[in-house]
Amino acid sequence: MKHRRRSKQQKLNSLPPPTPPATRAPCPMPRPSASPKSPPPATPPPEQGPEVVVPEDWALATDAISSDLSSPVVLVCGPSNSGKSTFTRLLLNKLLPSYGRVGYLDTDVGQPEFSPPGCLSLHIVDEAITDMRNPVLREADRCCFYGDISSKGDPESYLNSLFLLYTYFIEKYRCPGSEMLPLIVNTPGWVKGTGFDMLVEMLRYICPTIVVPIRTRMQRKNLPDGMFWLTGGETEPKVITIDAASRDSLSKSSLKRKDGGGMRERRLVEYFKQCFSSDISLATNKELAYALASLPPYEVPFSDVTVMHLHCEVPRTEIWHSVNATIVGLASSCDTPATAHAVPWCVGLGIVRGVDVQRGLLYVITPVDVQHLQSVDLLLQGLIEIPRSVLQVKGCESPYMSTNVRDKITGKDLYASNLNSPLSRQDDGDSDSGADTM
Repeated sequence: MKHRRRSKQQKLNSLPPPTPPATRAPCPMPRPSASPKSPPPATPPPEQGPEVVVPEDWALATDAISSDLSSPVVLVCGPSNSGKSTFTRLLLNKLLPSYGRVGYLDTDVGQPEFSPPGCLSLHIVDEAITDMRNPVLREADRCCFYGDISSKGDPESYLNSLFLLYTYFIEKYRCPGSEMLPLIVNTPGWVKGTGFDMLVEMLRYICPTIVVPIRTRMQRKNLPDGMFWLTGGETEPKVITIDAASRDSLSKSSLKRKDGGGMRERRLVEYFKQCFSSDISLATNKELAYALASLPPYEVPFSDVTVMHLHCEVPRTEIWHSVNATIVGLASSCDTPATAHAVPWCVGLGIVRGVDVQRGLLYVITPVDVQHLQSVDLLLQGLIEIPRSVLQVKGCESPYMSTNVRDKITGKDLYASNLNSPLSRQDDGDSDSGADTM
């Protein structure tokens, strides 16, 4: 995603109330630019630095897949820390010169490739990846907010979101007369017990043309040999088994055990940095905390939104208090597919900075473009937490604090004047006065 600049003269108004379904225009969603059916001029993949050497079996696998002229659907699976994400990046770069655009279905809610944690997303990628080791935020073609870093809590909801995204891709990008884009499916590393059962369901629903299992030296962690998900009678895909990269073939940093919690926190920090224009320096967590404190939030009337709790039940009297100081998915009921297990499309994430129950207002911070917020009428609350690095900054008062502390802090403290930002405005200093903030 690109940084978005707000005008100095722009007044941040509240989200407008949803219009009746009969008169509501189609919900604006981010879309990739249209391209002709013939692929655009080939863009060579980025050159690999000397510290990254692609294993021979990986190179043979990407060569074999890219030589498939039928726009393959490739599912990559294997245990955690086996190199699935790195392999999918290499494969993506290998397919781009032939197809121009490649679909990428990101199903790992704990360590997503292009989206913030807690999301399943579909991306249409048209440019090569230059960093083989670090994921980069990209705007999704479609996104579902699952609201947790593991599918263990609600496998059914997780699979419903995944199937919805895949169906959307097939109907838009692989139907007769369309471009017939190839698709890469990156899967979670949970491959035992219920995780194995979910992978089987995923394989049976998607019916990939090529499956790439990655095997580690620890046999007990690996998936069974062969096409373990088939029951008989189905079309058999091509299976290309590769070994996890060793220290001699890929850089050491890509082979170290991932710090999942740290990665998720950094990803969320990077996501909410997009609330500010790119010319504002936010190099440290303290600077980001001050910047968030200076950002006038959107005022959202209770009557304009419905709160959906994804993984718990909350008494009606506590609904508004329950979303205070939480990360929520911003979604629209008008764009929810009419299916038996309806899953709303998510346009992005927001932080509920405060709740004023007496005035019936929520105060929300989000980097989502204003035009995409016009139809938002659903707040999806899951279990994704605000990064501790933003909440706990020495010498900095966080914008999420108890009322008895907030009352002692002046507007000058809350709105940092040293940011030289259009977001630092004294006229908005009382926007959430009296709010029930954490």
